[in-house]
Amino acid sequence: MIDITSNSNQQIKDWKKLHTRKERKKTSTYLVEGFHLVEEALNYKKDAIQKVIVREDILTNDAYLTMNIDAKKVITVSEQVAAELSETETNQGIFAVVAIDKIDFPETVNGPFLLLDAVQDPGNVGTMIRTADAAGFQGVILGKGTVDLYNSKTLRSAQGSHFHIEVYEGDLSEFISRLKDQDVKIYGTALNEDAESYKNINEDKTFALMVGNEGSGISNDMMALVDQNIYIPMKGQSESLNVAIAASIIMFHLN
Repeated sequence: MIDITSNSNQQIKDWKKLHTRKERKKTSTYLVEGFHLVEEALNYKKDAIQKVIVREDILTNDAYLTMNIDAKKVITVSEQVAAELSETETNQGIFAVVAIDKIDFPETVNGPFLLLDAVQDPGNVGTMIRTADAAGFQGVILGKGTVDLYNSKTLRSAQGSHFHIEVYEGDLSEFISRLKDQDVKIYGTALNEDAESYKNINEDKTFALMVGNEGSGISNDMMALVDQNIYIPMKGQSESLNVAIAASIIMFHLN
């Protein structure tokens, strides 16, 4: 183990940069924080973990002692350094530097996919990844304009579900082309004259569900690629639902 007690240490400065998308892309690594996310990384992506950063006062913590961590990868830090690395008001004192997993889109799609078109709130994106995991989806595709998967708020909201299911980032139109090559039907959330209530849709095979930006919905370019528009009927006075709530309702109904 190596002790780091100064915030001016270059290694700490480099790890703190992982809070930026630019640095994550440059180094192909990201930072997870907290016992739950570190444990999920240990359980599902152990080989991808490069370093585990531990605040010195939790080395005797029962939660830490039960973790199967390679001691060669552990670096201890002071309370001040942990606070410098953290993006939470009260940190748990444990972090992991994880390599970004490069995965290829499957040749055979065998489960539903959630497509996100320019969804910008990290809490919404993380919640939808977590819900897609819970609803049994094969994967989630983050289109252009959607917040970065490895944003710390996205990771906290996803609660480790990005370790369980496939998550891709890129041009949605390219992914949709691949899905349609496998006869996957694309549903989009939009209220227009062609839209059907989600309650009238009964799926018994693989499909994809697309949701759009919190303010403007699915873009016209992406809407042109949708096979069927669906909506959630409203009984009260609200005109719309939060995108993550709407996606959750439809995902569990369709799957």
